[in-house]
Amino acid sequence: MTQEERDEIKVRIETSIHTLKEQIAILEEKVKPIAPDCSLGRLTRLEAMGEQHVNNKIMDESKLRLTRLTNALLRIDKPMLGICIECEEPIKIERMRIRPESVRCVECANLL
Repeated sequence: MTQEERDEIKVRIETSIHTLKEQIAILEEKVKPIAPDCSLGRLTRLEAMGEQHVNNKIMDESKLRLTRLTNALLRIDKPMLGICIECEEPIKIERMRIRPESVRCVECANLL
């Protein structure tokens, strides 16, 4: 991977981290407990609880991706960035542009 590609990946990682932090802050507001004395109808309350469950799942996945992106940012100047941890072949730059936190090439990721 060239230095120019590393710089591009670094910018993508930093942008994604910033976006995820904003998204997580919004989701944290949405997943606050629903007060039992809240004047919602039974069905509306069930819908709100279902939506809360979905938002919790999205928030968990966002936090996991944030951790992976933060780890990728720590590896940005190390030679192992962009090298598959399974086959030790270079990960295609197209994949790194889409998922900069990738530690496996497409072929090895599909084997999981």
